[in-house]
Amino acid sequence: MSASASLPPGDEKQEAVPVRHCKGANDLDKVVLREVRGSSAEVYLYGGHVTSWRDEHGDELLFVSNKAIFKPPKAIRGGIPICFPQFSNFGNLEQHGFARNRTWTIDTDPPPFPVPTSNTAYVDLILKPTDEDLKIWPHNFEYRLRVALSPGGDLMLTSRIRNTNADGKAFSFTFAYHTYFKISDISEVRVEGLETLDYLDNLQDRARFTEQGDAIVFESELDRIYLGTPSKIAIIDHEKKRTFVVRKGGLPDAVVWNPWDKKAKAMSDFGDDEYKRMVCVEAAAIEKPITLKAGEEWTGKLELSAVPSSYYSGQLDPDRVIQDSSVPEDSIS
Repeated sequence: MSASASLPPGDEKQEAVPVRHCKGANDLDKVVLREVRGSSAEVYLYGGHVTSWRDEHGDELLFVSNKAIFKPPKAIRGGIPICFPQFSNFGNLEQHGFARNRTWTIDTDPPPFPVPTSNTAYVDLILKPTDEDLKIWPHNFEYRLRVALSPGGDLMLTSRIRNTNADGKAFSFTFAYHTYFKISDISEVRVEGLETLDYLDNLQDRARFTEQGDAIVFESELDRIYLGTPSKIAIIDHEKKRTFVVRKGGLPDAVVWNPWDKKAKAMSDFGDDEYKRMVCVEAAAIEKPITLKAGEEWTGKLELSAVPSSYYSGQLDPDRVIQDSSVPEDSIS
């Protein structure tokens, strides 16, 4: 259905419409967002899952495995899976909760956003629990997700989760935007902004350590939950001379993950060598679960941008990367 989805990247600008509903892999419904300068994003209703984010040149910025299975109930491997109401196995639910395994619907009448947006390339989705969900997690909620592209090509995700329990009971949850970034080579990447922070090492039974390096580099499997993180984190890809800037609000933690070769081979929906071309840096709320009383709403924001960077990370102004986030902090209202 989407003619623009099949056009070469350079030809998309003339026929771009901001929001297009079409079919994706295995006939699953998806929404294609396109900004006038040429940047784009794709969101599958299955999982409320962003699977593509391209810059104005048509270069893909998110990693999706060539072996990803676009078939429910399997979660899509790559892009930005949403981990809710549970991150990993921090609870009794299936790994990473169930939001990424459910089909969301278009929210045709969302409540007004606190900050009006001038963007036209956005979509609002909503997820409510099914009877089956309530059996495994007995809490009523409304989860509203807005995915938007800024005129400059930044990708913005805003989650608003409201406790709609009629019995007045509170509930708690953990959360992550499990973002897979596409990179040139994992050996050429460093993550800055998490130095000196404490982290839980998932490879050592979540033992707590303090980061000693001036940046995170990758030489083997790495799976850590950094705590009390700044509102900006930088992922520097030396070979691409590109820096991803992660801005976040309401999400104090940050997960950094690369499976490396052994774990990559063990995953059926992940290529043996694909670990070299991806890194996950995930805005999250894990160590201290979010608690909502009946009627309360929590907001968690993620804003991703890709900017040219110097080959030498020392020339990247750390104050500009790490400080002064433009994404407001969390709100429970």
